[in-house]
Order: sequence, then C-alpha cells, then structure tokens
Amino acid sequence: MPTLRQFEYLVAVADHGHFGKAAQAAAASQPTLSHQLRTLEQRLGVTLVERRTHGAELTPVGREIAARARQVLVEVKDIRDLAERASDSLAGILRFGVSPTLGPYLMPPVIAALHRTRPVLRFYMREGIPDLQAMELTKGSIDMLLGPLPIEGENLHIEPLFREPLMLVAPPDHPFASRDHLTLSDLAGSPVLSLDRRHHLHRDVVSQCQQHDMNLLRDYEGTSLDSVRQMVASGLGLAILPELYVRSELARGGDVALLNVEGWSVTRSIGAAWRSNAGFAAEYALIAAKIADEARVLMAS
Repeated sequence: MPTLRQFEYLVAVADHGHFGKAAQAAAASQPTLSHQLRTLEQRLGVTLVERRTHGAELTPVGREIAARARQVLVEVKDIRDLAERASDSLAGILRFGVSPTLGPYLMPPVIAALHRTRPVLRFYMREGIPDLQAMELTKGSIDMLLGPLPIEGENLHIEPLFREPLMLVAPPDHPFASRDHLTLSDLAGSPVLSLDRRHHLHRDVVSQCQQHDMNLLRDYEGTSLDSVRQMVASGLGLAILPELYVRSELARGGDVALLNVEGWSVTRSIGAAWRSNAGFAAEYALIAAKIADEARVLMAS
C-alpha cells in the first residue's frame, strides 16, 4: 500500500516541478524522494512523473492522484490536530497567512496579546496575495488566513470580522490638500494610484474610480502600500488607502495629505478563514475574535 510519506513526495513534486526543490521542501534527500516515487509508481502500476533533465512534470493520472493525495494529507493533519486538541490546547507553530495590506498594521498587537495568554503558541507569518493564500489554506500549507473578503475556497469556514474604512490621500501640494470642504463631485477626473490587480484593494479602487468618474492610473501600479504612498507624495495622483495603514504610517506626520470628502464612506470587509474540518477550529475562532476586537480598538483610538 502507498504510504503517506510517498504521497507527500508526490505532492511536493506537483508543487515544485523539480526533484531537488521538492526534496528540499519535503525535508528529504533527492535520491530518497526519487526512489520512493518509483516505489509508489510500481505499487500503483502507473507512471506518475515524467522525469526530465531540468525538471519533472506529472502525467495526467499523476496530477489527478496528486490532487487526491493532497486532500488525504490535509485530512490526516486535521485528524492529528483533533487528537491533540482532545489532550491539550492549541500550541506549537500556527502557520498564518495574511494580506500585506493588513497584517503589518494589525497583527503586532494581536500577536503580543495572544502571546501573553498563550505563551506556548508561535505564529509563522506568511504575507501573500489573498487569492493565492486561500489556495494554500485549502491545500493545508497554512492553517489560518486573514484578509479582505471575499475569501473563496473549497471546505473553508469564512468568518467576517470587521469593516475597515478606506481613506483618500493626496500630494501635500495638491489643490485638494488646502481645501477644508470637498464633495464627491470634486473627485471627477482625478488620477488615482493603486496596487497591482492581484490585490483585493485594487478591485476596491477600481470600483470607486468607476463610481466617482476618477481616472485609474493603470501604468503606475504599486507593489506595496508604501510604494503607492510614495508615488502620491511625488505628485502622481491620489490614492485610496486602508485606515489601519494610515493610522500606523501617517499618525506621526506623513508625506501625503488626508482628504476629508463629504459623503465619502467607503469600507472594505475583513475576514478570517480556516478549513471547516480543522481540528483546532474552535481555537481559530477565538483567535479571529481577538483580531476583530483589536482592530476595533485601533480604529477607535
């Protein structure tokens, strides 16, 4: 019978397309991984991997078996977590995925508070694109995910947490910066900067540009909130930034001006996600509640 370890090797090759990288990810030597995959192929009676000089590619049946093996591995992990939960509380390393437009400005006080109450719990933080991290969550590569909604994936529990205001900023020498009163109609035709289109925030910015006849500068997409802010400061245009970022980075005086526009009440929804059958689902819900509480405190301060 195939072993779980052999399935882990197969999934690693599916993820990396290279024996050396797969072996490194699976914490095994390359000869061991290669030998175990050949043994798996012999036991199943099919060719799973096409071996090439500069890489490896799964055969059609190999891809299908790898997908099912991945689900088996996720379920086995959840069973182990459930067994651990029966004898102890959540401990060890929690692999936590978070959006780069949120995590650095919210998670530090959350982690500090959780560490005080759960000193045996460690967070392995991984920033990434929310859609890609939702796939990693489904595959079992991470345990929990925090990011803008919607979060989509099979067999995931999605927990809405809070709504975060999105704020308009302008260059400090922009005509808007010196005006005490602005209306939504004043925004028409204004150039607006954003992150690249893989981010949920980009979609929010597109929506607001369409609604208020603003001009999205698609040739100047930022790679981070800091890069967007810096382009605004240089005079390229306006930007729409999350409140937690603004409070964290602009509270001590920044290089952009915060605009007060009558009728502007734009928000984004933030939520947490974990696998529906996760062994520590109840503990993940408590962590999610703590995140929501901390966010409300920060935005009310």
